[in-house]
Amino acid sequence: MHKQLNYKGKLYSIRAFVFDFDGVLSDGGVWVINNEIVRRTDVKDGYAIQYAAKKGYTIAVISGATAPSIIQRMNSLGVTQVFMGCTNKLETYELFLQENGLQEEEVVVVGDDIPDFQMMQRCGVSVCPADAALEIKEVADYISLFPGGKGCARDILEQVMRLQGRWFHADAVNW
Repeated sequence: MHKQLNYKGKLYSIRAFVFDFDGVLSDGGVWVINNEIVRRTDVKDGYAIQYAAKKGYTIAVISGATAPSIIQRMNSLGVTQVFMGCTNKLETYELFLQENGLQEEEVVVVGDDIPDFQMMQRCGVSVCPADAALEIKEVADYISLFPGGKGCARDILEQVMRLQGRWFHADAVNW
């Protein structure tokens, strides 16, 4: 049976999410404005991230990028665990698990390219956007219908929270 049909049962034990940034939370495009690299993100992804953080999920970004704007964006959504300039994402991921008292099966990892491969092999549910690299699609438990930076984060956050009965409560209307 195809992996995509089997991942749903694993979502009940998820307590944390790890996202790559470029190509997952952004669409992968960059602009240079006043000598600063600027990335485009999706507000619906942002809403779901901040709502999940408010609901007590542990959320982290593990990225090879080194842009202060990424830290600022994630902090504005309630995400304080932002690991930048990661040359070996697996080492950072293992540290993240240890520091947060998490087991691999309690974590969703969302990645889009080869540097995310090892993390995705070592988590409860591995997810990628529709436009991920072939090698990543092959290791993913779930391939979102949405491309990176255009709803793939919201897709998996909402799935987990709905299954766990933590989506769209009275507090959902508060940003």
